[in-house]
Amino acid sequence: MPLSSHVPDIAALELLLDVARTGSIGAAARVHGVSQQAASARLAGLERQVGLTVLDRGSTGSRLTDAGRALVAWADRVVSAAGELDDGVAALRREGSARLRLAASMTVAEHLVPRWLAALRGQTPAGTEPPTVMLTATNSDAVTELVRTHAADLGFVEGPAAPPGLEHRDVAADRLVLVVPPGHPWAGRRRPVTAAELAATPLVVREPGSGTRRALEDALHAALGAVTPLAPPAMEFGTGTAVREAVRAGLGPAVLSDLAVSVDLADGRLVEVPVPGLPLTRRLRAVWAGAAQLPAGPARDLLAVAARRRG
Repeated sequence: MPLSSHVPDIAALELLLDVARTGSIGAAARVHGVSQQAASARLAGLERQVGLTVLDRGSTGSRLTDAGRALVAWADRVVSAAGELDDGVAALRREGSARLRLAASMTVAEHLVPRWLAALRGQTPAGTEPPTVMLTATNSDAVTELVRTHAADLGFVEGPAAPPGLEHRDVAADRLVLVVPPGHPWAGRRRPVTAAELAATPLVVREPGSGTRRALEDALHAALGAVTPLAPPAMEFGTGTAVREAVRAGLGPAVLSDLAVSVDLADGRLVEVPVPGLPLTRRLRAVWAGAAQLPAGPARDLLAVAARRRG
């Protein structure tokens, strides 16, 4: 239950304890770095608040009344407990400043987070330990839930819209590309693949909840109509790396981030197939719970790195 209005604040109790210890308001005022007049006024306010006279003031000093001695005994325990609370909060803040619980979608975790963390480590002042980072790489829906339940301090997700109920900031743009192996019929055909063809083709895809999969489905529905049926997947995998390897093995086409396939495209192990009229650009966002601005610490520092580098 809430405390009554008769409970003094910690600063007033500390001042009273020092008066009891030194025997003088003036001496206690010097300990607290205030004038004797200010200390006397604060103690008078304490007496009004508790509704008791706690000091007998005289020309040779101040003596505790019976009520004052009782209050000092209680105040000593309260101030001691407040000191423990202060030490505990400081310890938690130190722990928080040295640890970052990070969650990121697979694309961001695999292709962007490592370079962001390297940049964060590079800006750590000399003689200071960099933060310990615990990274959970999962799909965008799971990242959102980890952040929403405070199991992660900062998350990075993919998708056309920011998750409701969380603060967010765009940090990069990402382009999705349709890829096939060199021997696939789409690899060398002159006529481009249409959105309708793509929608009717079983693809190798990520699992439900993936930002990559949702971005593709949203783009197809926007181009063809929300009720357009999409072909059942040829296969589902939990990581973009597995999808890419399945495409290279000839298990079907896939739509993946160009971050995930840029090396394979450059080496000729995969071929990009244009799909005119199908916008496949998406936003990559940082998300967090709580205040509009992250508190000072590694989460805010990493967000600044990500926004500055833009991938």
